[in-house]
Amino acid sequence: MAGTETSTPRERYREQVRSEVKERAREQIAAAGSSALSLNAIAKQLGMSGPALYRYFASRDELITELITDAYRSLADTIKAAAADGPELGVVAHALRDWGLADPHRYFLIYGTPIPGYHAPADVTLIAAEIMQVLLDACAAIPADAADTPFDTHLAAHRAWDGGHSAPPQVLHLALTTWTRLHGALSLELTGHFGGMGFDPALLYQAEVDALLGRPRGH
Repeated sequence: MAGTETSTPRERYREQVRSEVKERAREQIAAAGSSALSLNAIAKQLGMSGPALYRYFASRDELITELITDAYRSLADTIKAAAADGPELGVVAHALRDWGLADPHRYFLIYGTPIPGYHAPADVTLIAAEIMQVLLDACAAIPADAADTPFDTHLAAHRAWDGGHSAPPQVLHLALTTWTRLHGALSLELTGHFGGMGFDPALLYQAEVDALLGRPRGH
């Protein structure tokens, strides 16, 4: 039996308008950056007055929060799908790169320069924690070195960011190293810093993944 439609025409219309507002916002960000986001400009594009638009988003910050939440949710779902058959670091890493390449502006909305005057609410970071959980699972499957480093010891007492994961400090260290190295390579690629250097960024990214997996050169 088909599911029963529970939303009213007014609720469906409201969601349609909110979706259109977010689409125009993404277009603005792609054209001029997140700091240029303007609700009044979006209202004009949609043939609405500024006050009318504020019935759908009470402020610029509320709209930004929606966009960031959508981006984190999309990435978290992508990463989880990549790890569905087992959290293999190489698969997860390339899912991240593919996602970023598909929409660089969405990537930089969550991993780029902070938006002046904007502070994301705490619940947004809960979705980001889902991504880190998958990364921790993938890193836990990689054999660790025998000896702890000073940073491993430090992480044993500073792991509030791990979401309660049971990984030992060495895995936490590897996850943080993976996070910084992959995002470093991907951010430089997406901002065009490799342009004119003559090498294939995909091969550099793969080399970083291989190094994190402990594979020898030439693998």
